[in-house]
Amino acid sequence: MAMARASSGPAYPERFYAALYQQATVGPCNVPKPSSWKAVEQSKWKSWQGLGNMASTEAMRLFVKILEEDDPSWYYRASNSISEISEPVVDTPVNHYSKDEPIIKNENSFPETKTISIENGTLVETQDKDVVSEDVGTVAVYDQWIAPSITGQPPKARYEHGAAIVQDKMYVYGGNHNGRYLNDLHVLDLRSWAWSKVNFKAENKSQEGQSPAKLTPCAGHSLIPWENKLLSVAGHTKDPSETIQIKVFHLQSCTWSTLKTYGKAPVSRGGQSVTLVGTSLVIFGGQDAKRSLLNDLHILDLETMTWDEIDAVGVPPSPRSDHAAAVHAERYLLIFGGGSHATWFNAQHVLDLQTMEWTRPTQQGEIPTPRAGHAGVTVGENWFIVGGGDNKSGVSETAVLNMSTLVWSVVISVQGRVPLASEGLSLVLSSYNGDDVLVSFGGYNGRYSNEVNVLKPSHKSTLQSKITETPVPDSVSAVHNVTNPTRDVDSELEVGQEGKIREIVMDNIDRESLKSRGEGTSLIATLKAEREELDSSLSKEKLQTLHLKQELADAETRNTDLYKELQSVRGQLAAEQSRCFKLEVDVAELRQKLQAMETLQKELELLQRQKAASEQALHANHRQGSGGVWGWLAGTPGGQKGDDA
Repeated sequence: MAMARASSGPAYPERFYAALYQQATVGPCNVPKPSSWKAVEQSKWKSWQGLGNMASTEAMRLFVKILEEDDPSWYYRASNSISEISEPVVDTPVNHYSKDEPIIKNENSFPETKTISIENGTLVETQDKDVVSEDVGTVAVYDQWIAPSITGQPPKARYEHGAAIVQDKMYVYGGNHNGRYLNDLHVLDLRSWAWSKVNFKAENKSQEGQSPAKLTPCAGHSLIPWENKLLSVAGHTKDPSETIQIKVFHLQSCTWSTLKTYGKAPVSRGGQSVTLVGTSLVIFGGQDAKRSLLNDLHILDLETMTWDEIDAVGVPPSPRSDHAAAVHAERYLLIFGGGSHATWFNAQHVLDLQTMEWTRPTQQGEIPTPRAGHAGVTVGENWFIVGGGDNKSGVSETAVLNMSTLVWSVVISVQGRVPLASEGLSLVLSSYNGDDVLVSFGGYNGRYSNEVNVLKPSHKSTLQSKITETPVPDSVSAVHNVTNPTRDVDSELEVGQEGKIREIVMDNIDRESLKSRGEGTSLIATLKAEREELDSSLSKEKLQTLHLKQELADAETRNTDLYKELQSVRGQLAAEQSRCFKLEVDVAELRQKLQAMETLQKELELLQRQKAASEQALHANHRQGSGGVWGWLAGTPGGQKGDDA
């Protein structure tokens, strides 16, 4: 049995572990098949090749999942040694990023730390007093990403985490590190540029509308600042709940609790967008626990804590996750980018939160390439987009959209495979002395990052002046015109027809000065009524034309997306058919061997029967040859019988 197992290679778990590890660290199998004499290597190679083009992040997720099912305590035994390593465990560049690009490491120093007690919690702060304090206002270069010198012990490298700004402090919670979900909370003071770790615990006493929280590690969630709290909304977990859970971190007491909500809560998910609009959270899209993509829309009223599922009119964005969302003028929700299982998007979708109608306006300028996993933040009417990727490479440029004109432009492009050109990073907005500052953290581009980068944008003033000086084409209508596309036409008709009315009135006065003013007023009223009818008809026709164009464009986009997904599914089906064919061949060979064994068994049984018959015949002959008692009584000895014969 030992020799048979050695000839067939390692057992299934070991073989699959090796394949997932290679897929996560190297990428798809493209090495030659080992010799048939090397059974172990050949078995591992077959398992690796069977993974096809599986993404490295998915391979790492499956590796950790299977490892935890086999040994749930593996991470805790290894956590001490992992915490001492500054570089990520999985540091081999993934093959869909260029291997020739340089890797920039975080060069922050990690001084000794001390612990300061806080009510119901603990805050860990730096003890290095020799570091010069540096605040946000010292960043003097515009439109340039800068990696500031930071003190304190930084968080573990991660992506798909949550980040939020509260009083010049950036809080970072959760995320994904080497395929494992995290539940730690760190804070970066943007005045002293020092990292601190917050040691928290769940509340013993529940407040009204809240209950003590069981803080589970998560990734793909959203961190929203609200009053003196942080709201962690949704996210992927190891054991997901049926509906979205909202965890509340109380900044004053450093404690967590679970928010109690009412109404029909959305299904649990991760990779969604959560946008704070007034006193409501607007949630769109994401991916559920079964890895199904979503495009549903839900709103949570933070005053009543009541969920409301929105059935908006118009054509919504296709199901997606890892997109970006922003609100403009407290009325228009903008959705950009995101991805499905086989497609990445760069279309712009707009939802009017008053009429609850989806539209897809025309974009102008330097339109960003399709991407997912990017991050965005708004500065006035400008929406900055950083990072993202398409499973082949990270996006290097920082783009900005003027939300009033829907015109894109590029602020800066970074060189090399740096953390800014990665997926799953966070981007927040801070301000100091009237200057806006963008702060990015983390991400994944083949390596997990914990680097902080800062940019001071100059678009706040220059872009507004350009818009004032340069006329905007009709195709680049403002977002406000989405729900009223004939507003400009109405104003032109109004001016032109009012001029015609005044001409008619003056002409009537000159020719028929004896007519009463009442008749002139009646004529004006009649003309205005006709104008309103014409305007109404024109508006309806233009609105109907606009809807038809948008439906046609959306239908074409959906058709393209479906075709791409169909091609992907066909590829997967072909791979599965190939594997099934191989299995059928193996089964056929085993059946032949089994039939041969049955034939051998039958021959063995036949030989055994022949042997038994031969033994019986030989015994009978021996007895006849001896003569026995009857021969002796008859006087015929055995030897005589033999002589006679």
